[in-house]
Amino acid sequence: MKVAVYYNNSDVRVEERPKPKIGPDELLVKVMASGICGSDVMEWYRVKKAPLVLGHEIAGEIAEVGKGVERYKVGDRIFVSHHIPCNTCHYCLKGYHTACETLHTTNYDPGGFAEYIRVPGLNVDRGVFLLPDEVSFEEGTFIEPLACVIRGQRVANLRPAQSVLILGSGISGLLHLLSARALGAGRIIMTDINGYRLKAAERLGADFVIEAGEDIPGGLRRVNDNRLSDLVVVCTGALSAFSQALESVDRGGTVLFFAPTGPDMNLPVPVNKFWRNEIKLMPSYGNSPSDAAEAIELIRAGRVPVGKLITHRLGLKETGLGFRLVAEAKESIKVIIEPHAA
Repeated sequence: MKVAVYYNNSDVRVEERPKPKIGPDELLVKVMASGICGSDVMEWYRVKKAPLVLGHEIAGEIAEVGKGVERYKVGDRIFVSHHIPCNTCHYCLKGYHTACETLHTTNYDPGGFAEYIRVPGLNVDRGVFLLPDEVSFEEGTFIEPLACVIRGQRVANLRPAQSVLILGSGISGLLHLLSARALGAGRIIMTDINGYRLKAAERLGADFVIEAGEDIPGGLRRVNDNRLSDLVVVCTGALSAFSQALESVDRGGTVLFFAPTGPDMNLPVPVNKFWRNEIKLMPSYGNSPSDAAEAIELIRAGRVPVGKLITHRLGLKETGLGFRLVAEAKESIKVIIEPHAA
């Protein structure tokens, strides 16, 4: 079979590998669509593990069923989670599924930029979801990133009518916009350095957009009744955005760190000011199976119209182009690879 092998953001090669062989309790899945995630192009994180086959936002069709698998059959349309919690450890039982050690060690084989993947038994048990008839394969690639957004907004305790400032209008920021709107958020303001993405944010329902190089707290006050924001969501790894977030959160508000910084960056926090004003700082990473189930229902019901975010559909041989589009972050939002496209 053909796979797209990542060496770095500008070097992704289509190579031949044997089709995976499955064992008992496993599935072989024909990958029909696989989204390129912003984390796929975090070179500081990825390149040290290269070469490898990336891709963790997949939807496909079951091609083979291993002995002992009873809930699924050949031909089923499915979404597959790559990281799966154990659901029984100290952290899972406390609700911190993404801190689970099992979650950080599970994956499918190889990554989603391949014609076929082998799904291990644990992932089959709790990470495979049937796609509703209303959800296409390409919409299915949004289940994982939307599930991450759902989890982030839950830990940040987003409530109806709250004002929301989203720093970064790439795919994560726009999914936060659509999800927050579906949950009844109040005024939603978005920032970016890219005019193309700011226009996309306006088209998708942002109440106001602000160029990221401007005075964000000042601009926020002008459009938000002279108040800062109840919830600030950081969807870019730029350290300047993290600093802007600390300056833009209102008293009693929350900053959600949805994106990471580079590994050696530190953020000065005005602890005394935040202590006096009851400001909360919340990180969020990944998702759990229940978040994925909620994401599927929001997509099925049309509450989060993810199809509007797709800008590029490419064949497997064009995966290198897809990586460059996402890394350059100019005129693309969601890039989807279709391994079996003609």
